[in-house]
Amino acid sequence: MLMLPVSPQDHCLGVPNAALTLVQYGDYQCPICGSVYPLLMTLLEDMGDRLCFVFRHFPRSHLHPHAQHAAEAAEAAASQGKFWPMHHHLYAHQHALGNGYLVEYAAELGLDVTQFLQEVTSDRFVSRVQADITSGRASGVVDTPTFFINGQRYGGAHTLVAMRHALSNST
Repeated sequence: MLMLPVSPQDHCLGVPNAALTLVQYGDYQCPICGSVYPLLMTLLEDMGDRLCFVFRHFPRSHLHPHAQHAAEAAEAAASQGKFWPMHHHLYAHQHALGNGYLVEYAAELGLDVTQFLQEVTSDRFVSRVQADITSGRASGVVDTPTFFINGQRYGGAHTLVAMRHALSNST
């Protein structure tokens, strides 16, 4: 079960009070997360107002050396109202997540780059990312991606058909 319920502090895409909530614990450098990303965007498009997608950070830094900074970059973008554009950009450029690239992405998204750099280099969002990791561990997350549908852990395949089926059986 999802131990920390979805709250206003979460990054939600879709209608917050939708009938279905899909929570992902993800890592921007995880290849499986990257391969699942387009599937999630398709589900959101297909399900419309019936689905709220929540992303929580779970960087696996021991495997993915740029994952933590990418998560912090997403939070720095969020402080300027651009979490989702940065989220999409990070997955679209998953092969290039070094610090220099993150600054380029901030500029491409029209962020105040000076503010972005100050926030990322000051470790302002380390605790925010750590809070997601802690909530994930409390819910039994050990790997990425890990999904929860309406608070229940999803253990099926990471395919459009399987996830669509699980979501339709959760209403």
